Amino acid sequence: MTDAGDIRDNADAHRYELPIDDQMAIVVYNLSPPNLMITETLVPRALEGRGIASRMARHVVADARARQLLILPVCPFFAAFFQKHPENVDVLHPQYRTSLGLTGGKS
Repeated sequence: MTDAGDIRDNADAHRYELPIDDQMAIVVYNLSPPNLMITETLVPRALEGRGIASRMARHVVADARARQLLILPVCPFFAAFFQKHPENVDVLHPQYRTSLGLTGGKS
């Protein structure tokens, strides 16, 4: 198994990328500050089950927080990620906090 590289923001392609084993895992987004809409998370089938999507989600959340962006998780994986990790509600757009049943801010 080859180690994963670093996650990078390919702003021209509107996606975060993580190269692994000659393949590419991606998180597709639309940016309209202060909003970062996450539309799709794609992990090649051969790479599934290795926690790659979760690793990318943690990176995107940290990046959004650092850039003072609010995430709109249109992607089902990201919506589920926020429900499993409500400690990240501070970067979640208020309307999505309500629709995902996550109210409040940082604990």
